[in-house]
Amino acid sequence: MRHARSLARTKKGRLVVFTTFDALLDAVKGMAPLPVAVVDAAEAYVLEAACEAKRRHMIDPILIGNQERIVSILASLPDCPTFDIVNVQSDEQAAEQGVDLVMNGQAQAVMKGHIHSDAFLHPILARLRTKERLSHVFMAELPTYPKLLCVTDAAINITPSLMDKAQIVQNAVDFLRELGVERPKVACLSAIEVINPQIPSTIDAACLAKMAERGQIRHALVDGPLAFDNAVSLKAAQIKGIQSVVAGDVDILLVPDLVSGNILVKDLEYLAQATLAGIVLGGRVPIILTSRADPPRARLVSAALAVLMHNRPQVTAS
Repeated sequence: MRHARSLARTKKGRLVVFTTFDALLDAVKGMAPLPVAVVDAAEAYVLEAACEAKRRHMIDPILIGNQERIVSILASLPDCPTFDIVNVQSDEQAAEQGVDLVMNGQAQAVMKGHIHSDAFLHPILARLRTKERLSHVFMAELPTYPKLLCVTDAAINITPSLMDKAQIVQNAVDFLRELGVERPKVACLSAIEVINPQIPSTIDAACLAKMAERGQIRHALVDGPLAFDNAVSLKAAQIKGIQSVVAGDVDILLVPDLVSGNILVKDLEYLAQATLAGIVLGGRVPIILTSRADPPRARLVSAALAVLMHNRPQVTAS
């Protein structure tokens, strides 16, 4: 039985509780379809997700890419709706066109298709940034964990400094607060649970915990360093004698760097049967970023999350 923790608010103000991705998909029913620029859409998984999201009246995709290939793939899919298609011949053109559609008001979100993340993000970093630092969150639904679990940052920031990590944590905390989790619990991951100067991530983790205690990171309970087992398992923490309000009930896992985060989320997906929704935080509009190999459901849930973010209540920091 999953904990009833995550809340989302509809446009009408009614609280919607979701603890699974199915509940999240239910939460966006009745919201106006979100116009989404799908960058480099000429791939079967991408188009399957676009078709399903449009059939659900969740988003109104604008497909950007090689029109001939897009039309050919769509013809092979059953009961596929019609789409607006913007024909371009390169990844760079597709990414720029996606941002252009946002800037001129035709799209209110951007979705990564089959394009590499660096090419997708280049114009976004230049033109759609609203915060000092963009960061990424994977939201995971796991059969072995009692609630939705966020991992940050496994997609954008490669080797973040201490102050970079503080902003990454704050972005993720603000994101969950906007979805109704009043005081998210954050575990700063490392290989061990004690400070060791030879393992810099332990020092960063301890500093981040103290920063939260002193109000430099707001509205969160932050602890670390914690190894992965102690973050997600209260029993493991108790066996090791670790006293932590985060252990076993974590909402956000802060990874030391992109490499370790990438390995973690792919382990969760391929060995622990996780479904991963991916979203970029700190942009002018919701930015949907999943792995190119992610199945249609992961993309569908990510689109639902973007719709929910677009309709979210604003949370002001104090």
